[in-house]
Amino acid sequence: MVSRTINEFLRTRLPQLRIAVIGDAMVDRYVFGDVSRISPEAPVPVNRVTEIREVLGGAANVASNLANLDCRVFLGGVAGDDTHGELLARLLADQRIDDSGILYEGTRRTTTKMRILGARQQMMRLDFEETDPVNDREQARLVQWLSRLAGEGLDGIVISDYGKGVCTPAVLAQVNAIAEKYNIATIVDPKGTDWSKYEGSTFITPNVKELSEYVGYAVPNTDEGVVTAAGEVLKAVAFDYVVVTRSAKGITVVAADGSVWHNPATQQDVFDVSGAGDTVVAMMITAAAAGLSIRAALHVANGAAGIVVSKVGTYPIHRSELLSLWDSIRHGKTNPKPCYTAQELADRIRTWQANGETVVFTNGCFDIVHGGHLAYMRDAARLGDRLVIGLNSDASVKRLKGDARPINNEQDRAEMLSNLAMVDGVAIFEEDTPAELLSILRPNILVKGGDYKPDEVIGGEFVDKVLILPFREGYSTTGIIERIKQLVQEGKL
Repeated sequence: MVSRTINEFLRTRLPQLRIAVIGDAMVDRYVFGDVSRISPEAPVPVNRVTEIREVLGGAANVASNLANLDCRVFLGGVAGDDTHGELLARLLADQRIDDSGILYEGTRRTTTKMRILGARQQMMRLDFEETDPVNDREQARLVQWLSRLAGEGLDGIVISDYGKGVCTPAVLAQVNAIAEKYNIATIVDPKGTDWSKYEGSTFITPNVKELSEYVGYAVPNTDEGVVTAAGEVLKAVAFDYVVVTRSAKGITVVAADGSVWHNPATQQDVFDVSGAGDTVVAMMITAAAAGLSIRAALHVANGAAGIVVSKVGTYPIHRSELLSLWDSIRHGKTNPKPCYTAQELADRIRTWQANGETVVFTNGCFDIVHGGHLAYMRDAARLGDRLVIGLNSDASVKRLKGDARPINNEQDRAEMLSNLAMVDGVAIFEEDTPAELLSILRPNILVKGGDYKPDEVIGGEFVDKVLILPFREGYSTTGIIERIKQLVQEGKL
């Protein structure tokens, strides 16, 4: 029954949901560079900038998570009528997030966090912000915006508080009054230790550290310790549920009536849900809005967080990825998706790189996967944090190997590779070389097997480094095929 309910939620209900997010929207800007010397002007490193990236942050990142689940998303908050505000508006438009609730004010600055990274290591963070609480006029406009949406029909409201001035007690009282009037589920990711201003919300989602700060002592990350502390919260403040994210221990939900649900981490590899807080918030509010049980909502939230922290980093997952994961879980598999488009894989690579991870790329036909292939991919994977594979299409293999090849079609080859533990993504390319694919993916390291020189490797201009690995002697797909032919001719097969 749970399986069918989650299936319906993922396949049908998510695109029908209308969710409002109110809170502190911001822009996260990453400045990447190379550091090779100390400045002659002062004892500081010189960072030669190579790339600048901007992504949605704060409440806007929660909205991004919801938008990538195919929900209709409305974002409310304040920002500056400045260049960062223009950037925020553009990023929101790119993700089809309705920003009619963002008040772009000439008297404010758009909150922007700029992270300076040299050689993929964070050197400094610069914060452009002001934390003045919203004034009476701004509060009235935000409340009017939310009231209008609620009257038109909302399925859920997210309160995303980063302490930048939007989520004042007065604003939150109005938000909860609107939610109560229209019977709309609300969820809040708390900031600070004054949780009384969130009173009346359906869900509050602290992690163990935030829970400890609220109750005033170090909460042990045990079932009993978390349940006891959550009970103290419910005695002090009126919530329907306390949802505690517990890193490798998964998620625990404690209800006001004393009911308790524990859901252990579903990811078989490394799992750390604290890196996926926005994902958990998005999944819990959408699951509640769609009428899923708490148990089913926990299944979905833990599965989604498992993708984010072990396979996608902080990348906002797409509904298609959740569908693939759910199908995999039901069929006893662990890999979310056997093959990605070039752009899908490039998006994943950008996210991994933004988190300081080194992405390794190699390519090949991988027609009949043998021990030499496995050793080669294992050695390549050890050169970085993520390994992605460029796989020759069937047409490409025929041009390179002859009409009798490939033995296995491209989809079967992609699925075999994607199910290997060391492989984080596979993309098929139609050309004879991976140069065009590399121009889109732009990984950090390109690995080639054989007797090449690094400057001879095609596509090297699209990566930071080219490395050559020797092939293992005694392994060859052609050799395997010839051996099979010989055995057939000898009548042994």
